[in-house]
Amino acid sequence: MKLSPKHLELPYDHRRQARITKTASMRYFIGIDGGGTRTTAWLAEENGRILGQSMAGPSNPLKVGIQVAARHLVVAARQALRQAHQKPIAVEAVCAGVAGVDRSSLHRSLLAALRKRIPARHYLLTLDAVIALQSAVGFSPGIIVISGTGSIAYGRDEQGCTLRCGGWGSTFGDEGSGYDLGRKAVMAALKDFDGRGPHTQLSESICKALRLTSINQVVRKPLTAPQIAALFPVVLDAANRGDPVAQRLCREAGQDLAELAWVLLKRLDSRRQPIPIVCAGGVFKASLTVRQSFASHLRRKAGKRIPVSLLERSPVEGALDLAQAVAGGKYEAARGRNPCGTAVSAVGAGGMPLTGKEN
Repeated sequence: MKLSPKHLELPYDHRRQARITKTASMRYFIGIDGGGTRTTAWLAEENGRILGQSMAGPSNPLKVGIQVAARHLVVAARQALRQAHQKPIAVEAVCAGVAGVDRSSLHRSLLAALRKRIPARHYLLTLDAVIALQSAVGFSPGIIVISGTGSIAYGRDEQGCTLRCGGWGSTFGDEGSGYDLGRKAVMAALKDFDGRGPHTQLSESICKALRLTSINQVVRKPLTAPQIAALFPVVLDAANRGDPVAQRLCREAGQDLAELAWVLLKRLDSRRQPIPIVCAGGVFKASLTVRQSFASHLRRKAGKRIPVSLLERSPVEGALDLAQAVAGGKYEAARGRNPCGTAVSAVGAGGMPLTGKEN
């Protein structure tokens, strides 16, 4: 019997066709959290399923420079893409929250690097505090206070107005951060060495951490901001062992961070209902003393009990949320209507700005 073309057709594979259809119709998003210590990137489907997670080095351009920051952002994103085992993946949107990108020159350079080396339809480059606030409260009113390598507070009121406080870098700011605690710990140890300050366990602990034979050798050691911030665990350990100087430094850090939140509470419209305050970053997570000092100082300033909590979701999840919002045209700031001028920018693959405002 002569077979017709119909008889030569292969049986219809429903499962294979379903996989092809799903891959073709599924949209993919990359969220990046770029900080002074590490860069985290996640790749996710639009339904929220995480396909890839990766980490790279620090990407705060104020601390490591633009080239290093750009390299770590791209490396983290590409590593997350490689984990998906689905080639090729057409990325719908990339959202990166990076410390320090509210400076227009840094913003332009890093955004250009993202567009050139991570193909996608939409891009959003904004502050790390923006993605952390998104992770904490979504588009609702709230204040996020971050204390990691650096520090910053960022908030939004009921009208959608957003404001920041602090985050001016290690030279002129970053009060209450890991860097600030590390720097003050070295200062306290040197005062102990001189006889100008009380004796502290920090002297011996810092020498051990930095492999010094005497604390006065620290002035000849070229320490970077991340290396100084890495001394925070030394301060925390000394505080936990009852060192009065280390405990005082932790209490002062909590007070400095509370001042950031208090300023935003006064400036944002919180008359109708209390604005929740969420704490994020390694310093808050690691130190109960910092958290308690933060909450008690804030309540003394406000004269009432303020809702304070720790961030439960990772900031990179907020970046993924914003990537989907930008792709769907649902993010007000990305449409250029942010009344307080937060530094964000969304651009299409063709390179023409769709929206955005750079400060």
